[in-house]
Amino acid sequence: MSQVSYTEENIRSLDWREHIRMRPGMYIGKLGDGSASDDGIYVLIKEVIDNSIDEFVMGFGKQIEVSVDEESVRVRDFGRGIPLGKVIDCVSQINTGGKYDSKAFKKSVGLNGVGTKAVNALSEYFKVKAVREGQCKTAEFECGELKQDHKLQKTSEPNGTEVVFRPDNNIFRKYRFRQEYLENQLWNYAYLNAGLKIQFNGQTYVSKNGLLDLLTNKTKADHLRYSIIHLRGEDIEISMSHGDHYGEQYYSFVNGQHTTQGGTHLNAFKEAVVETINKHYGRNFDRKDILGSIMAAVSVRIEEPVFESQTKTKLGSTEIAPGGLGIRTFVGNFIKEKLDNFLHKNTEIKADLLKRILQSERERKEIADIKKLANQRAKKANLHNKKLRDCRLHFNDPAKKTDEDLRLATTVFITEGDSASGSITKARDVQTQAVFSLRGKPLNCYGLTKKVVYENEEFNLLQHALDIEDTLDDLRYNRVVIATDADVDGMHIRLLLLTFFLQFFPDLVRSGHLYILETPLFRVRDKKQAFYCYSEAEKQAAIRKLRGKAEITRFKGLGEISPGEFGDFIGPNIRLEPVVLQDDTGIDAILAYYMGKNTPERQEFIIGNLRIEKDEVEAEEEVLELAAEE
Repeated sequence: MSQVSYTEENIRSLDWREHIRMRPGMYIGKLGDGSASDDGIYVLIKEVIDNSIDEFVMGFGKQIEVSVDEESVRVRDFGRGIPLGKVIDCVSQINTGGKYDSKAFKKSVGLNGVGTKAVNALSEYFKVKAVREGQCKTAEFECGELKQDHKLQKTSEPNGTEVVFRPDNNIFRKYRFRQEYLENQLWNYAYLNAGLKIQFNGQTYVSKNGLLDLLTNKTKADHLRYSIIHLRGEDIEISMSHGDHYGEQYYSFVNGQHTTQGGTHLNAFKEAVVETINKHYGRNFDRKDILGSIMAAVSVRIEEPVFESQTKTKLGSTEIAPGGLGIRTFVGNFIKEKLDNFLHKNTEIKADLLKRILQSERERKEIADIKKLANQRAKKANLHNKKLRDCRLHFNDPAKKTDEDLRLATTVFITEGDSASGSITKARDVQTQAVFSLRGKPLNCYGLTKKVVYENEEFNLLQHALDIEDTLDDLRYNRVVIATDADVDGMHIRLLLLTFFLQFFPDLVRSGHLYILETPLFRVRDKKQAFYCYSEAEKQAAIRKLRGKAEITRFKGLGEISPGEFGDFIGPNIRLEPVVLQDDTGIDAILAYYMGKNTPERQEFIIGNLRIEKDEVEAEEEVLELAAEE
């Protein structure tokens, strides 16, 4: 083996721009294409808006304008504006900013000296304009490199900062901003900053009641077992209620940052709620009975927070300030006092809460024996689970032992039949991709209780494969992907699985872990090249590109795609459609319509929307003839 030289020439020092572009994951997490709510393109928007939010928190600028089109983003605030002499430095000099002094930005949300620079470096076009006291300074960049340094100009515009950027297509390939993710992101800003007005593409987002509004908008009044409890204190705010759904539903925030994976503050909240309720009622309820079906929002503001990753999705801090009170003690003291007082004053809510806990207790005990037998069966199956072809790494692996990018890449494909499972299994990445094979159409579980999850062997094994029986904290795969054929049977299986997850594990869906795999419908090729097409329009475009007689293959099922081809569809260019629940989505109503007994409404819709398809063979022949003539 030849020896590799290691000299001074091998040592390189990257400038700030090169480092961010070479290692973007260190700054914005995973890149993605916009199909997941935590993809990098949304982090870019967040980092810019965070600076505007900090201005509002400091008492400057009560309005933020945000506009997003297919490619570019514009954010304009009306705060103090970046000091004109430091405009370029603030967006291009790493570790330059005004947030190092904890007194000035005591509990800020932006990245100290990093956020805007990362946006600049990862954008093919970036413009910043600062307006202060009748003067403005503008600078334009490309991929972090300064291209236009405009002179100071007089202006009549109000004070503030404007940032316009367009993510770099070479880094964020085939990205698309999803309206629902942006709306959710902006609503969170509004809930956490009462009185702030956000204008987004012509719509206004504003909240007067903070987390009370959040929980009100996230749930339907008739699904609540009692009126929402809303408690506020210095640097802490909570809202909570119970519903009829399965699982636990939380929205947690630190300094305005949505901590989607929770952290020390959320753990402290759960612990304090259980302890306070048991003490108030003089009982010893099981933790699961108290927290079952809970819906809660928790927000804290702390000094110099420590997160477990650069993207700040999980709080790791144990103190509310360096050398200060512990977060567990801080949150615990607040809950124990305020929640206990609230229940003493509101006897009707106190009674309704007790009824819900007792109901959870009864339901848990009713299925205890069935659950025990099912778990024993699943334990035996896990020793040799033919349904699950597991991967080596998992989402719930300790963060210190597993690379963050690999943890986020962990995926399980839920497939139908042996042929589809075989193709995916052969083509998958054994490090991060697992396959769970269904034997056919699963049970329609609409309207059934959770007892069916334990009685039905397939559902029970799926639950254990994902490790979501009690909580999402143990979820073994970041992405749960439904991979079915694009035919009627495949669509039916897809609906049956969606029903299972929406009914029994809605928090899995709300947390953005459930996806639908998009696979090509056609292959269009000649002797030199091949195109895989996901729609009729893509197929016709491919035929035109080949400009001659093309061979067209229609994929009727996943099993017809060879493992070699499948590797391209589940690799870096994988196309995933996220299953997204809007705030006003009524799960019960949706499931009743699609999966209930054949309702008159559904019958009328089907009859009213029947269409006769044109024979596509003739259309294809016409296209081929035209291509040959050209």
